[in-house]
Amino acid sequence: MQNRAAKQFEGFLKTPPLWTNSFLKIDQFLLPEIEEPLKQPITEDLPSLASNFVMGKRVERFFEWIIRKNLNYKLLAENMQISRNKITLGELDFLLEDLITRQVFHIEMVYKFYVYDPSFSTEMKRWIGPNRRDTLLQKTEKLREKQFPLLYKPDTKDLLNSLGLKAEEILQQTCFKASLFVPKHLQDKQFQEINNDCVAGIWLHLKDFISAEYRDFQFYAPRKQDWPMLPEHGENWVNHSDIITKIENSFQRKKAPLIWVKKPGHKFERLFVVWW
Repeated sequence: MQNRAAKQFEGFLKTPPLWTNSFLKIDQFLLPEIEEPLKQPITEDLPSLASNFVMGKRVERFFEWIIRKNLNYKLLAENMQISRNKITLGELDFLLEDLITRQVFHIEMVYKFYVYDPSFSTEMKRWIGPNRRDTLLQKTEKLREKQFPLLYKPDTKDLLNSLGLKAEEILQQTCFKASLFVPKHLQDKQFQEINNDCVAGIWLHLKDFISAEYRDFQFYAPRKQDWPMLPEHGENWVNHSDIITKIENSFQRKKAPLIWVKKPGHKFERLFVVWW
């Protein structure tokens, strides 16, 4: 697990922010560079990674690790549950202070995989989850309408008071990293609203994946926790017919698997095969 966590962390670091300044009135918090290479396995600093955290919780721990290692920031609190009458209203991911400017930030950490579906009417509606259960617009709306307003709830005031903070003096931003997958015919398209460096691969329907074009390559279907990893870290590569069986099994559960492709010459690609 130590090695896997380090590879997941590497992939997290190499995943670009979905935008660099402001997007739909949401400002991006750009993670500081790591000044020194890892001197010890990240799991020694973050023993909680040894447990079976889902991907979203793992990337929060990666964010926390980076902030704690940076001398310009002080982590004030993380994963703060806000409750009213024993009912949870929500959670604030991170409160941190820039020690140079003395500015305090509330940061929500978001790490997403989206596919681009041209069938939707407008550009911004087209970024959806590979299983069509969430969208970029839904997530940004949740940030604006639910997660950021939580800071100003009366129920949050005691927490802020205990830290000597006032809600109106805190800047709210998101660290929003994403990997995007587009239809094959749009591989060279430049998208206006988002960081095009986030385009990580293509998506296909099974009938297109079955074609002769892919028959001679090797394939690996990482579990979701490993989706951030770089494809060259794949293990137990299988042939075309074996991966099709795995894909069909995923389809029965309405899951679109991420597939890593290994081509001759040590070349790798990432793609989603979608069930819809």
